[in-house]
Amino acid sequence: MAFMLMAVTLFFVLVGMFVIVFKFSGLKESASVLEEKNSMLLATKIANSPEFSCGEAFESGKINCVDADKAMMLKDNIKKYSNFWGDETNIEIRKIYPEGNVACTRGNYPNCNIINLKSEEIPAEYSNFVSLCRKEAFGGEVYDKCELAKIMVGYK
Repeated sequence: MAFMLMAVTLFFVLVGMFVIVFKFSGLKESASVLEEKNSMLLATKIANSPEFSCGEAFESGKINCVDADKAMMLKDNIKKYSNFWGDETNIEIRKIYPEGNVACTRGNYPNCNIINLKSEEIPAEYSNFVSLCRKEAFGGEVYDKCELAKIMVGYK
């Protein structure tokens, strides 16, 4: 009788261990999928935040629109926002066309491709497409120039 009770208990322990292993087998994969989804949502959230958003300056409040002039001004004052997005966050805005790896500074703006707002040590892994808009003058008239860009977010 004691042998039978031990055998039944051992059987249920083994079945329980099998169920636990089966349940947790996809945990690491689902965690990486969740991290990727959160990063893409963070990229969209950043693009629509008042610090980056085009707002009413470009037509009627575009969604996923980044004001390039605001981003350049924010680049110089990014230390004030270190706790806002986290110290371990990299935010990069990269124009799709024309291709190139010219980092933006005050001297070469707007003839550049990459606006890197945070540390360059962390790779920007997750991205979302945005409109990168700025005001430009041509023939005495000011117009909105919008280009396709990717806002890329990476964090540790």
